[in-house]
This record gives sequence, C-alpha cells and structure tokens, in this order.
Amino acid sequence: MEQVDCVVVGAGVVGLAVARALALAGREVIVVEAQTAIGQGVSSRNSEVIHAGLYYTPGSLKAKLCVRGKELLYALCASHGVDHSNCGKLVVATSESEAAALRGLQDKAAANGVPVQWLDAAQAKALEPALACTAALLSPTTGIVDSHGFMLALQGDLEKAGGMVALGSAVESAVLGQGGAPHVLRMADGSEIAASIVVNSASLHACALARRFEGLDARHVPQETYAKGSYYSLAGRSPFSRLIYPAPADAWLGVHLTLDLGGQAKFGPDLEWLDTKQPESIDYTVDPRRADGFYAEVRRYWPALPDGALQPSYSGVRPKIYGPGEKAPDFRIDGPAEHGVPGLVNLFGIESPGLTSSMAIGEHVAGLLQKE
Repeated sequence: MEQVDCVVVGAGVVGLAVARALALAGREVIVVEAQTAIGQGVSSRNSEVIHAGLYYTPGSLKAKLCVRGKELLYALCASHGVDHSNCGKLVVATSESEAAALRGLQDKAAANGVPVQWLDAAQAKALEPALACTAALLSPTTGIVDSHGFMLALQGDLEKAGGMVALGSAVESAVLGQGGAPHVLRMADGSEIAASIVVNSASLHACALARRFEGLDARHVPQETYAKGSYYSLAGRSPFSRLIYPAPADAWLGVHLTLDLGGQAKFGPDLEWLDTKQPESIDYTVDPRRADGFYAEVRRYWPALPDGALQPSYSGVRPKIYGPGEKAPDFRIDGPAEHGVPGLVNLFGIESPGLTSSMAIGEHVAGLLQKE
C-alpha cells in the first residue's frame, strides 16, 4: 500500500490551493482527482470574479478568507503572469429601499476592511454612461481572472514544491486511523493509499464522501443541497467597462452583469434549487426561457438592453449546505477541533467566494494542521 504524508481529495481551485499550501509548508502531498483533468467541476463553471469581500458577515470565515484570498490572488496573478483585470464593480440602487441596502453594504465593507466609494447618480453615470441608478457603491478591488490559468499556476507551484496531482483517481471511501494510525483511502480501482493527513475538498461530492469515512460521526456531516445558476451572454458589445451588480436582496445578489477578459458581457447566475442529491445526474443545459425573467431585472439598471440580446451561455451548480428560504451559513472548514479526528479536514459548502478565497483557505487549512 502506498503511504504519503497528505492526500487532498479534489483538484478544483480550492483543492489545488490547499495542496500548494501544504507542499510549501514542507509536506509530501498528492491530490487525487476523479476526472481526467484539473478543475472540471464547480471551478470550471463560475463567474471568474475576484470578489472584494463586501457581502459577508464581519468576522466570518467568508469575510476574512475572501479579503485575504483576494490579496494573495492578485499577487499570484502578478508574479505568475495569470491573465486578470482589476476592473472594479458598481453595486447600484434604483430606489430608496435599495439605497438603504447600499448603506448597509457600505458599513459591512468598512467592517471587513474593504475599500468602497459612495457615488451619486451623476458620478455613477460619469463612469458608466449606459447606467441608470439613483446611487452606487464603487468597489475598486473587484476584478476578474482566468480561472483555469490560475489553477495551472497553483498546480505548477504544487509540483515545484514536490507535490503531485493524480488524475482519474476517484476515492470510494476511507477508514480513518485511530490512536496515531494513518487514514486509509480506498480508491475506486481497488487500490489503497495511507496518509496521516486527509483533506476532503470534493466540492459537490464532499458531504457524500464524508459519509463514507469510517470513524467520522455522521452528525459532523451536513446535508447537501444543490442550486443551479444559469448564465446568459450578451449578443454584441457591452457598453460597460466594470461589473454591475444590483443592490443585494436576501441571500441572492440579483441578476448581475459580469465581463470576461475579452470584454464580453454575461448576466447571471440565477438561482434554481435542484431536487437531485446525485451530482452525476445534474443537467447543465441552460434553458433559454429562464432568460425571460432577466430582461425586467436588468433594465432597472440598463434600460437600453435590447430585446432578444440574451443568449444561453453556461451553467454552474453550487455545493450548498442549506435549503431554500434558509440563511446562508459560513464556510465549513471542519478540522480536528470540530470532529475529533486527527489529521482530517472536511471542506463543506465552499461556494462563492470560494475561488477568490482559495489561497487563504489553503493557508487556513495548513495552519489548522500545523497545530496538530
């Protein structure tokens, strides 16, 4: 049986960032990935936005790791030549109640140490002439990144530090070691790997996989739910040079306009709760009819959006650990202090801002395991 120091399950952006952090801390690391390439799951189906950290409860893991992760991400993009743009974002209000929501967001940003600037309608329009709003918050540290280029940079650093990625290596289950014995991962091909540290970063599969960890009490595994978000691309050129988000309502950030690195605009994601508990049975097809609801939403801040301009683009699914109507919980990074199993970290509910936070999540996990 092969024996290594650390196994990270899942070669998405978070798994790669965690593995990189562990390798840079001097550990021997293997990332096992069921797919035949890195970043084929949640990481390949997101908005590629570098989030500033405006929306998250002050003091929460999401707030702290997003703000720290953003710094680390921009620094890595600069040092490794990863394509990105620090384009900024406007969060816009189109009514009095939305302006009040913006004030709340401004306070939250200040508490999280995130710079924002209040703009009146004329100031916002001076930046983005196509925009209609009564007020806006400018977030200068929001940006966009080539997420695949970012993952390749993480993988490069991991391999330079002596780690490796094993593709086409699905984990079936694990027997967690007790009293100093190593954990044993049982692979789908029948082989086994022993490791003193296991990090479960399996995203959509993380909860189901953790239930197959012998020696982990079931009460430490949350119930997963999946929510699909569809994106629609804009036919023709975007009149905006920054990302445009409506003022937040509830846990959903509304239909926002994001840009890719080529300047192409897309709208989304919307929110569609799925009945399935099996990631394999998820249908990623984008229903053209769901765009109908987008037009009225978008025209509140961009009245000139032409009829028929939105085309189905792609969809992603968020690995949520709560259901419809429930308050969004924090990231769950469950180490030995939570579940009592030495050398095990489970990452649950790592949805947005997971991409932005990924390198800070890596630091955090490496820190938890260093305390052992």
